[in-house]
Amino acid sequence: MEDASARHTILVTGAAGPAGRTLGTQLARRADAARRRVVGVDLSPVPLPGFDTVEKVPAAVDPAYDAATIELLVRHRPRLVVPTVSDELPRLAVLARAAGLGDAVVLSPPGPTAVADDKLLTMWALDRRGVAVPRHAPADALGSAAEALAWAGGPVVVKPRVSRGGRGVRVVEDPRDPGWSSLDASWIVQEFAPGTEYSPQVYRSPADGACVVVLLEKTGRKQGRVGNATAVDRLPAGAVDDVARLAARTAEALELVGPLDMDVRRLADGTPVVLEVNARFGAVSAGAPELLDSVLDEWPGRA
Repeated sequence: MEDASARHTILVTGAAGPAGRTLGTQLARRADAARRRVVGVDLSPVPLPGFDTVEKVPAAVDPAYDAATIELLVRHRPRLVVPTVSDELPRLAVLARAAGLGDAVVLSPPGPTAVADDKLLTMWALDRRGVAVPRHAPADALGSAAEALAWAGGPVVVKPRVSRGGRGVRVVEDPRDPGWSSLDASWIVQEFAPGTEYSPQVYRSPADGACVVVLLEKTGRKQGRVGNATAVDRLPAGAVDDVARLAARTAEALELVGPLDMDVRRLADGTPVVLEVNARFGAVSAGAPELLDSVLDEWPGRA
């Protein structure tokens, strides 16, 4: 029988990144913090608040990533592994199951994880399931910025199909945009949604599919009209039910479970549309502590 007083380990990847730092702080502030040891891993490890130790790990694209990750898991024997780095999610989803560690890793199954990792696949999958998304296309389907602006009936957003956070995201309004010629099929074009932007924080239960949705409104963005949130306000329950329903429907349609970080904006007519989905804790999860509570309360590997 397990000693209730013994400390168990939680391992958080991307510990030095925004999402990892936020999780470390949340874990440290919990009333039961003394019962766990929190191990962080990162490409560039540094001492961090909330972490007992932070170790180095190769990048997900490095051939050494698999063996190094398995070694870490065998050595630390964590009760839970909480990934926060988008780049590693598809690989870790497969690796966890191949190594028999699936229950310990707080992540969706490989198929849904791979779809969420690619912004164009996400749009296609949601559109097919009748979930509201902006007009979208691979960049190579539109021969020029002028063609894209005519197609969308106004400004468009271009972004890499696979990227971390807001890297590479920009709004195109000029039909002579000088950067358009460098875009290829690895980029997605979306109709620009000019309305209010939200960052729904969602937890979908792997046991029964029930969703917890906390709505945060972005009040500041790193790149002005687009990009990662620099400030958010938590909205009262029921304040924007249409966005809450959209967020829950998105998680269900993509068959994702666990903590999810989404971007939703309103079109000019007020319709909320899903811009992208991150199948992990996000940088603003501190605004929705219910997500971490749910993981620690019910994730299969926690027992």
